[in-house]
Amino acid sequence: MGQIKDRPDTALAERLDPIIDAALAEGRVAGAVALVAKDGNLAYARAAGQADVESARPMTLGAIFRASSLTKPIVTAAALSMVEDGTIGLDDPVTRYLPAFQPRWDGQPPTITLRHLLTHTAGLSYGFMQPNDGPYLKLGVSDGMDQPGLSFEENLARISEAGLFFPPGAAWLYSVGMDVLGAAMQEAAGRPLGEVVAERVTRKLGMADTGFSVSDRGRLATAYADGPPPVRMGATYTVPFAELSGIRFAPDRIFDPGSFPSGGAGMVCSAPDFLTFLEAIRTGGGPLVGAETAQAMRTNQTGGHAIVTSGPGWGFGFGGAVMLDPAASGSPLPAGAWMWGGVYGHSWFVAGDTSFVLMTNTSTEGMSGRLSQEMFAAVAGS
Repeated sequence: MGQIKDRPDTALAERLDPIIDAALAEGRVAGAVALVAKDGNLAYARAAGQADVESARPMTLGAIFRASSLTKPIVTAAALSMVEDGTIGLDDPVTRYLPAFQPRWDGQPPTITLRHLLTHTAGLSYGFMQPNDGPYLKLGVSDGMDQPGLSFEENLARISEAGLFFPPGAAWLYSVGMDVLGAAMQEAAGRPLGEVVAERVTRKLGMADTGFSVSDRGRLATAYADGPPPVRMGATYTVPFAELSGIRFAPDRIFDPGSFPSGGAGMVCSAPDFLTFLEAIRTGGGPLVGAETAQAMRTNQTGGHAIVTSGPGWGFGFGGAVMLDPAASGSPLPAGAWMWGGVYGHSWFVAGDTSFVLMTNTSTEGMSGRLSQEMFAAVAGS
């Protein structure tokens, strides 16, 4: 795993192995890969269960997963490297790069900046955060994981027509902002988003299995939804979410080259690749971004806005949430921890000398279910 050296922590394994074993035995996940780096060393690595249940293909450490929102911090790092070299500016209006993108609030198209997009304060939303009759559902806005073949231009037009849920900067709401940012990055660079991210992030770190297409389909984990037992997703699948419209998946979207490269959810990656990325940010950003930028990613950028998907005690940095008050949150993570997840079944955090990655092929247990919560507690308390 690049510069990360193996240094197994037996005590950590004794805490984590039973948690994973229970999740598999109880049918909460089909398969999982968990990695823990401590002080730059690989303290724990395990692949367990099955990458494909029907063919009994075992999970491996090198399995490739649909990344969903693990895409966000990777694209964020690419965007911030563009800020550092002056290609774009955080406070540039989106219309500088996407003139037609002018969603309205109270009848007017207010100024949305790239900073608003990065921090989910633009006034945009996600379809799965809305009821079935919400504007994104009515207009067919893609959350970046469905509708194979949908173009950037069409999705941006739908988002723009839907309008804003609040004035830019007035609140925080998880959103398709990273998809809009990805389109702006493409325009600013004059190249596809995948090439921008490869040049600025993945090639620099040797993340050969991370991108907007699959490097080796034989290692791609099959997508399942929560059971028990886990349910194999078909061509389309909707996972219930908070009594709203549900999270819409099309697992084969990644194979359609006509699908817009979703900066919020469109990549694939392996757990070792993602751990390498987290360690780069944890240790100062090199060779991706400078130390000040890496620290900013892990620092609250949203003031006192409520991070509604996380609850009290949290702020939001660039690419992930930031723990501000562990007591208020009830989380085992310490103050300053930087974390997020992905609806295909993943979760991660960086805190102190520790980076943790859990990737599963089961939505949403690996993101926010008992497995992820127990793993967080066990790793953070070690």
